Amino acid sequence: MTIRLDMTMSLDGFIAGPDDRPGQELGRGGGRLFDWLDDRFGDGPSGQVYAEAVATGAMLAGRRTFELAGRWGGDHHDGVPIHVLTHHPEPPSGNIRFSSDVVACAREAEAAAGDRAVMVHGAGAAQALLAADLLDEMELHVVPVLLGAGRRLFEGVGPAELRLDRTLADRDVTHFRYTVLHRES
Repeated sequence: MTIRLDMTMSLDGFIAGPDDRPGQELGRGGGRLFDWLDDRFGDGPSGQVYAEAVATGAMLAGRRTFELAGRWGGDHHDGVPIHVLTHHPEPPSGNIRFSSDVVACAREAEAAAGDRAVMVHGAGAAQALLAADLLDEMELHVVPVLLGAGRRLFEGVGPAELRLDRTLADRDVTHFRYTVLHRES
């Protein structure tokens, strides 16, 4: 089973501009990071990448991302189960499950995804999965924007070795897919 981070980021490594909060979920200037989604239903590279992203069987997100996204209204895409990694779990609600244990959260998301990949959103979730050596791939959508400040995707992340598997360029974004090379036990 594949656990794949799917994140859009600025060229200088930010996934949101400064002061991200409810009502300004992507921070000041962060909305520009997602202009590439205008091409998500086309035949080009962004359409291909978007179709692959929504073909996943479960979602795993950090609590902060989940809340800032308005809990995705209970449905991130196609009714797939949403697994939230959090320090403050809640009882399950519909297709949403909460867990404070990164290993348990990842395993539950994998089981829920069946034979499809698990999509990961959020810097905190990505960092926890990397630290636990549970992240298999990273699909990074790099937008030619310099935000200069905000929330970094890889803040405080220890060393990891990656292999570039694919690069697809579109007019407003370059999509990179990396395989995370797992540590030897």
